Amino acid sequence: MLFLTVPYAEKDEAKALGARWNPTKRRWYVPDGVATEAFAKWAAQGIDGAASAPAASKGRVDSYAGKLVTGANYIALEHDCNPFEPCPQCTALLSGTEWQKARQQLAAMVGKR
Repeated sequence: MLFLTVPYAEKDEAKALGARWNPTKRRWYVPDGVATEAFAKWAAQGIDGAASAPAASKGRVDSYAGKLVTGANYIALEHDCNPFEPCPQCTALLSGTEWQKARQQLAAMVGKR
């Protein structure tokens, strides 16, 4: 299934070519088995609804707007680990940062309960 980015003014054209509306994802798509060449101008978003955000970026994606959302204290880590558990590679990277200060503040609040 190929999801499309179709402007409202062009929706009738896409529908005439065979595109269908997905009400859950609120996007037009090309059903399986339909040739996709005619939809090239709307296919910039890619296959299976993949967002145009770079694959290397991490963070939550706001599914409605399709924008990458990161917190104010976001720090990109070089490898996948849980920053809430001790990691020798990330300890040096996180020490002294706003993320670490916020983490310590949260731990202190939780510890007071």
